[in-house]
Amino acid sequence: MTPPTTPPSALAAIPTRNRLGDETTGMLLGLIGVAIFSLTLPFTRLAVGGGEAGAGFGLSPVFVALGRALVAAVLAGGWLYWKRAPLPPRAALPALAMVAGGCVIGFPWLTSIAMQTLPAAHGAVLVGILPLATAVFAALLGGEKPSAGFWIMAIIGSALVAAFALRQSGGSLHLADLAVFLAVVLAAMGYAAGGRLSQTLGGQQTICWALVLSAPLLLPVVGWLCWDQAARIARASAAAWTGFAYVCVFSMFIGFFFWYRGMALGGVARVGQVQLVQPFLTLLGATVVLGEALEWPTVIFAIAVIAVVGTGRKMQVKRA
Repeated sequence: MTPPTTPPSALAAIPTRNRLGDETTGMLLGLIGVAIFSLTLPFTRLAVGGGEAGAGFGLSPVFVALGRALVAAVLAGGWLYWKRAPLPPRAALPALAMVAGGCVIGFPWLTSIAMQTLPAAHGAVLVGILPLATAVFAALLGGEKPSAGFWIMAIIGSALVAAFALRQSGGSLHLADLAVFLAVVLAAMGYAAGGRLSQTLGGQQTICWALVLSAPLLLPVVGWLCWDQAARIARASAAAWTGFAYVCVFSMFIGFFFWYRGMALGGVARVGQVQLVQPFLTLLGATVVLGEALEWPTVIFAIAVIAVVGTGRKMQVKRA
């Protein structure tokens, strides 16, 4: 007896599980990366300030910036060895140099200096212009052509976080703000270059090779810092070492696995828009990690920025 068969019309009606599209997957991975990065400034301030113990029990900004890169380079080297990853092609070296200069050295160094005097919450909102800067570098480096609507949403979002920064600082900016703005420019360059390179090299290999290639420059400097600042390093508080451990493992290593993979799938400019929510995730982190106050205007700005991100995601971005 022949078993009954399901008519084609009935099969068409049965729901199937569709895989997430590349852009949606890229946005989700980018969001995870942003969530990890959002705690970078609070933990950096913890590392250089030493927590409630105050100045003198923290690590120096230069040691935090370069030391975290060297620790991450060791982790990256181990990952590359485990994966038996081939050497990057010569054509990838310029992009890797931009990732190293912007994300491995430039951004950590400048933000570590700024976090000595700036509250993490204040620095967080300044970093909010990073999506616009990333989109600019994505266009300059080629391969992506955001539409006018996309640029409008990026500018509106950046204007919101800039207005928030001015409101929080009473209408004036600190001298350390310049360091943060320069850090943003360098990070945007590294994000855009790394995002494009990860489409061919892979997100994990992109950040790992950038870290490993930076190690020969970092090792002698960090070694000298360990000798020169031995007394300060020895009396650093447990809170300072906790902050240092986070920025080494998560901010400089694991976060980039999600971030570059997300940009490879969803595009640098579009996934870069997810960074607009980073300042407000950082504010929440600063409240939990450092005890900094969270006010209702912050929540209102957060809702407005998230709305801009959602609108910008729907705007057209032409990819090569």
